[in-house]
Amino acid sequence: MPQKRLLRPDRLRRIPSQFSWIDQRLVRDLHTERCGPEALALYLVLVTVADAQGLSYYGEASLTRLLSMPVERLRDARAELIRRELIAFERPLYQILALDPPVPARVHGVQSLGSGVARLRVRLGTGRTAPESAP
Repeated sequence: MPQKRLLRPDRLRRIPSQFSWIDQRLVRDLHTERCGPEALALYLVLVTVADAQGLSYYGEASLTRLLSMPVERLRDARAELIRRELIAFERPLYQILALDPPVPARVHGVQSLGSGVARLRVRLGTGRTAPESAP
């Protein structure tokens, strides 16, 4: 693996007093692949202007100006983010939502059908790991 080095030490990023963040899972869990570019642009602006609780009051006029997009496309982008459960919206308030918990890693390799069924039953809440006997 190549070693990292600062390409421009004179421009090293520092955390400013008005700091916002984007959860790395946005990319790692493929949320960016499920959203269109306008929805992602809106998400970036909302994340950037949100307070520590993920809240912001930016209106449609400000957002359409900042994003250089017509109001109809802004509304479509907002609807997409709501559908993907990345934001909540109640005029005039936006909230950036916490991302869903990460999907557990898949178990690789050969497994018996019985062990797979047993795990599925546990996940579904039946708790049974073996079929019941007939009376």
